[in-house]
Amino acid sequence: MKSKGLGDTIAKITEATGIDKLVKFIAGEDCGCDERKEKLNKLFPYAKPLCLTEDEFNTLDTYFKQNTNTLTSDEQTSLIAINNRVLNQKLTFSTCSSCLRDLVSKLRVIYNEYSPEQTEEVTTEENAVD
Repeated sequence: MKSKGLGDTIAKITEATGIDKLVKFIAGEDCGCDERKEKLNKLFPYAKPLCLTEDEFNTLDTYFKQNTNTLTSDEQTSLIAINNRVLNQKLTFSTCSSCLRDLVSKLRVIYNEYSPEQTEEVTTEENAVD
């Protein structure tokens, strides 16, 4: 069975080494391992992002070229929709500034993978080093 996240990987390691049996012997059958495994899977999933559609890329392109630190409610709604589809998450509208910064940061990383300007900058920097 393929691991969904870090919790599954740790569970496989503890099973292979026999640590899980030792913990269950000491702590009993309900040692909390399943809850920890699910929590770690949720915090550190292994899911691969989906590719951006052309419309999604254009939305991100427009937003990031504005070079602003503000986010309108319409922009937030669009960015959340892109994030939820591409990263298979269920984020909702938020007024939490750190949550919004995280959202924008994750989408910037994905956007930069597609951005031709980013590729040109890297190529220019590599040539400058040579």
